[in-house]
Amino acid sequence: MNINFKKMFVTILMVTLVSVLAACSDGANSAPNYPDEDITVIQGFDPGGGSDQLAQVTQPYLQENLGVSFNNEYIPGSAGAIGWTRVAQQSPNDGYTISITNGPMLMTNYLMNDEISYSLEDFEPIANVVTDPGVIVVPADSEFETYEEFANYLSENPGDLTASNSGVGGDDFFTQLKWMEESGLDMELIPYDGDGPSWQAAAGGDVDVSFNNLGVVYQQIQEGNLRALAVFSEERIEMVPDVPTASELGLDVVSGSSRGYSAPADIPEEAKERLIEAFAQLEDNEEFQEDLDNLALPMDLKLGDEYAEYLEEEEKTSADLWEEVKDQYEQ
Repeated sequence: MNINFKKMFVTILMVTLVSVLAACSDGANSAPNYPDEDITVIQGFDPGGGSDQLAQVTQPYLQENLGVSFNNEYIPGSAGAIGWTRVAQQSPNDGYTISITNGPMLMTNYLMNDEISYSLEDFEPIANVVTDPGVIVVPADSEFETYEEFANYLSENPGDLTASNSGVGGDDFFTQLKWMEESGLDMELIPYDGDGPSWQAAAGGDVDVSFNNLGVVYQQIQEGNLRALAVFSEERIEMVPDVPTASELGLDVVSGSSRGYSAPADIPEEAKERLIEAFAQLEDNEEFQEDLDNLALPMDLKLGDEYAEYLEEEEKTSADLWEEVKDQYEQ
């Protein structure tokens, strides 16, 4: 009987061991209790910019939806590339480190610089939250009251006006390229170090026009320091109802700075699904929508695969445009 008991014990032990090993194998890339600790959000820029603006308005709601805290880690440098390199190549893919993703800058960094080794395939797109549409603004005392006056002048005086942007490779720069290609008009493009210096150059009369983002210049428009001529959104923006879209003006250009969240590639499926679910809950949250409206940030929620496809399209468009003009902008 003792022998049978020992055999039974050994059998039970072996079955248990096999089951445990199988469970470990099956759960190696799973996170059944996710999240059960705080989530780190890497930002590739200094506090106070567009990325941080998104974080501050979004993450309180994500914390409520997921029941854990979101801690921002700022790693500025190289137009976000240092932070994104950390996420793509140096962070654990367990779902507890994610980053704010800025399009098209995430892609234009490596499209324009061979020394940057990450690519879109190194990220797991979770959700785009807003797309801050591009906008054309002129000084308050500009002779151009409307887009038509501005375009007519350029048509008769090609290249005679100066236009600022937030830097070569940024969304404003690529908006300008798309606009020039579509309109057939030409200006002297002058890069500045960020959105702020770009609109300030226009407001101060150092340039004739600035291509910027609506969320960045909205307060200046409201205060009468800048005048908006056109916005590159799909539909008119409620906060600036008198400003026509580019499509209304006969231009097939929808452009801006998309801002969302991504994780390192191949995070556990459970973690990915929980994160996507938390972002999905933002869509019908009226308080969150009101917060975005106060910042003139249109919600543009794209989740999971839809967001991934969107980034891939942005990558292709940016690559094609850059191939056309890169000889003019040596880095």
